[in-house]
Amino acid sequence: MKKIDWYIFKKFITTFFFSIFLFTVIAVVIDISEKADDFVHSQLPVHKIITDYYFGFIPHIVALLFPLFVFIAVIFFTSKMAEKSEIVAILASGTTYFRWLRPYFVGAFFLASILWVANHYIVPNANKARSAFETVYIDGNSSYENLVKNRDRVASDLYIKIDSFTYAGIYNYDTISKHGGPFFMYKIHGTEVTENKRAEGITWDKTKNSWKLETVTFRTINGLHEKVTYPVQEYIKFEFKPNDLNHDKYTKDKLTTTELRHFVALEEKRGSETLNELKVELARRDATAFSVILLTLIGAVVAGKKVRGGSGAHMAIGFITAALYIVADKFSTVFSTKGSFPPTLAAWTPNIIFTVVAIIFYRKAPK
Repeated sequence: MKKIDWYIFKKFITTFFFSIFLFTVIAVVIDISEKADDFVHSQLPVHKIITDYYFGFIPHIVALLFPLFVFIAVIFFTSKMAEKSEIVAILASGTTYFRWLRPYFVGAFFLASILWVANHYIVPNANKARSAFETVYIDGNSSYENLVKNRDRVASDLYIKIDSFTYAGIYNYDTISKHGGPFFMYKIHGTEVTENKRAEGITWDKTKNSWKLETVTFRTINGLHEKVTYPVQEYIKFEFKPNDLNHDKYTKDKLTTTELRHFVALEEKRGSETLNELKVELARRDATAFSVILLTLIGAVVAGKKVRGGSGAHMAIGFITAALYIVADKFSTVFSTKGSFPPTLAAWTPNIIFTVVAIIFYRKAPK
């Protein structure tokens, strides 16, 4: 890294952090104005709202638009350099076009690393606090008080694949009391049922860290022979725990990557309908970090050319490109969650498309 590299790198980093700081302030002000009534009704002190909600909200919103603001920052400061003929002077000194892009790549890898770590560990933990606050104080339809009042609405039927041969189901499972019933579990060998276990109720026993079955009927079947036993109660350990059965709209957002991988494995056994959505989220955490590098390259190449329109023309091209990227991302996600498009490919499709765009822009850029 030479002096000119540090010059570009510092402009890149300072412009990005300044723009993301301004946006964060605006986002917080808008969010406060929208949720002012909820904050007043919560009767919480200001410092409690800041620590319990905004310490989770800010990382969430920053990570959400991180690649876009990297792109905007690159477009902005690079177009200013082009307008002042600084880039022309750099290239006229004998510096190759690819060499000029070196500080952009260094800055992009630096910011992509920050986003990668945040996506996998920091943002999910922040979302736990944010979602807990919103569930209780903001989202009235899922607040704890309403859950208790409308317990029947919480109850749901769950169907679980225990292993390759064993299937189970819990009717009327209540996420608050951690109780459900009736419960059934059967084991299949080939095309025949070899074991059938039913219980009037199933409850999570926290002291024994296992599930308690009540009024059990257990059948073992061997051809035409059948053996039936009637245990009053039975304790059994499954891979899933109450938290694994407590689904909400924040589930995929508040699990760290390690927890999400475990959850995906569990949902695969269950045959969950939301499995693709979880897999897209898992792949998206890597794909979004890579998009920072890709959008940096596109932004530098687009804004590095001196044009009559100046920064305005570059910003217009930048916003159109960003909009197309977001549209491609949304379409591929919908095709995966609502169709049969592979989740990993769905998360990486925008990057694949815009890698081709970046190559085309790079080859056509005046050098």
